[in-house]
Amino acid sequence: MATRAVDARSRRYDPAETRQRVLEAANMLFSTRGFVRTGTADIAREADVSEGSIFYHFGSKRNLLTELGRMYGARMVEAMHLPGEALNELGPRSTILRCFAYCETNKVWETIVSGGSDNGCTKADTPTHHHPEAEPFYLASRDVVVEWVERQIAAVLARQGRTDVNVPIAASLTYAAVSNALDAAFRPGVSPEERNAIRDETIRYVTAAEGWTPAPTAAND
Repeated sequence: MATRAVDARSRRYDPAETRQRVLEAANMLFSTRGFVRTGTADIAREADVSEGSIFYHFGSKRNLLTELGRMYGARMVEAMHLPGEALNELGPRSTILRCFAYCETNKVWETIVSGGSDNGCTKADTPTHHHPEAEPFYLASRDVVVEWVERQIAAVLARQGRTDVNVPIAASLTYAAVSNALDAAFRPGVSPEERNAIRDETIRYVTAAEGWTPAPTAAND
């Protein structure tokens, strides 16, 4: 019993473990209560840390929201790019299918800021990234995902021997197209059939815009 108590205390004061517990607690509370209605004292209680630990690791609640955005962006990338997959063989169909699937099972953006979303990526009629409280989360998430999209596009272009594309602009446009599609697909009242139609049209659009062709030795994308 004493050993378990010592182990619990040592984990509690491990900086990396404490930081992750705060992030997970904030993610849960922002998703259920909303950003505005959640205080740092609430997060500290949920994470079983001192309130001062939150300010030590993150500086402010707004900075914590930014870190949640980075965490969400990283998890989105992990969902789109599975271990062992060659970056230069990943095409729009597989990545966009995974992106939509991820949004169907994860509370994000508007949910974290306002709380109480019905089922995923957005809650209100106004696109989430236009919500003023969502800005730190949205921008941080965007930066992480766009950086990965740049690397993915660059890898595909290198395989194709192409040098005619401005990769940063192409990545930003691709992100914008998919982001707008998610806003439309996950509005309240959108049926599964309508959501699938939006997803499939997004795949067709991005595939054409990027001029995607699979690698000669790759399986069908």
